Order: sequence, then C-alpha cells, then structure tokens
Amino acid sequence: MILEAIVTTTNEDGTTNISPMGPTVSSGADGAIEEFQLRPFDTSRTFANLKRTRCGVLHVTDDVMLFAMTAIGQKPEHPYLIDAEGIDGKILADACRFYEFKVGFVDETGARMNLNCSTVRQGKLRDFWGFNRAKHAVLEAAILATRLDFLPREQIDEAMHRLKVIVEKTAGEKEAAAMALIERFITTGRAE
Repeated sequence: MILEAIVTTTNEDGTTNISPMGPTVSSGADGAIEEFQLRPFDTSRTFANLKRTRCGVLHVTDDVMLFAMTAIGQKPEHPYLIDAEGIDGKILADACRFYEFKVGFVDETGARMNLNCSTVRQGKLRDFWGFNRAKHAVLEAAILATRLDFLPREQIDEAMHRLKVIVEKTAGEKEAAAMALIERFITTGRAE
C-alpha cells in the first residue's frame, strides 16, 4: 500500500528538508510500520540527503496545507521541529505519528530510486483528526502539482476541475486555502 506522508531529511547545511513522499508500506494490526520503501527521484534533494545521511523521519499527518506547500516547493513558514532520538534528524511536532528510520539497501538503476528503510523508533504525537473528502482531494491535487512536467495539461486541468468541486462542497478553511495554493501554482508554474 502507498501511504501519503511527509519525510524530513537533513540538508548539508544542517537545515531540515520537508518533502511529501508516498512510501510503500505494510503495517501490523497496531499500525506499526517496521519497514517501508521510498522511491524519490534521483534529482531530488530528499534523495541526495538520504543517500548522504542514510536516515530520516517519516510522518503521518492530516495537515493538507503542509502537503500542498511541500509539493510545490514552498517552505512552511514556521514548522515546529523536535529532535529525533533514534537518528540524527527532526520530527514535525504537529504530525500525528512519526517513524524515525535508517536507509538500508539503495537501488539507483532507474529514474526513481528505491530505498529500503527500517524504522528505528516510532511514536504518536496526536490523534488523526479524521477523514474528509476535501482533504483527499487536496492530496490528489498536490500529487498533480508534482507531475506538471510529464502529464498532459488537459489531464491535469480535467482532474483539477473535478477535485475543485469536491473541495468547494466539503472543505473547511484549511482545505480551501491549500487547494487555492495548488491552483495558483498549477496556473503560474511557480510557488509564491
């Protein structure tokens, strides 16, 4: 199963890189994730950081604005970070769950790298708020925003129209703002 998540890694200058990522996971009955696979593009900062440091933190969150911002390359203004304990890295303090991990095997043979990761420490920070169709629509829009270079524009526009209707019907303020951010990015091709 692919889980929509946020990964933090450490840049060469010691700052924290925050990126959306869709790891392939399988979990136990209690929701624990012991091992998973990340597939970043070879040109991404996330891959460069993981290749260099061999560790990071995977986060499960219901914060769709964070997904929207990081998908379009916009840094969150003031992410509250706490030190990881099992690795040298940072945890997003507002995440629902976190999984500190180490990278094992790395396969660099394709355009997308395959990194096998093992959880070394995990924890719960807060409850997951719940399901909402608008949150899912924003996640799908964020994924579309990361694919502008290789999906046909007509396909993106059709999907965005459908997703926008869902957000208009079911969104709260955060979901509506996140969708507007993604729409501006798709229209202009740049983060604000």
